[in-house]
Amino acid sequence: MSSRRSRDITEEEINELISKLQSLLPETRRRGAGRASASKLLKETCNYIKSLHREVDDLSDRLSGLMATMDTNSAQAEIIRSLLRS
Repeated sequence: MSSRRSRDITEEEINELISKLQSLLPETRRRGAGRASASKLLKETCNYIKSLHREVDDLSDRLSGLMATMDTNSAQAEIIRSLLRS
C-alpha cells in the first residue's frame, strides 16, 4: 500500500479546472461563454497541443535553415543565439 494517499477531487473542483482549461484554448475563447462538455474540451485540448507541437517543429526547422545560411560569427547569429538563451 502506498504511503501517499490519493485525494478525491470534488465535482466543483473538476468544474473549476474545466473552466480554467476552457479559458486557455483559443477556439473556446472565441466561442464565448458557452460551456463545452468535458470530453469535447479534452479533445480540443489534445488537438491544440498537437498543433502547438507541429508549430514548434516547423519553427525549429525554419530556424535551423536560417542558421545554416548565415555566418556563425555574424551579428545576426549572435542576436539569434542570445534570444534562444533567454
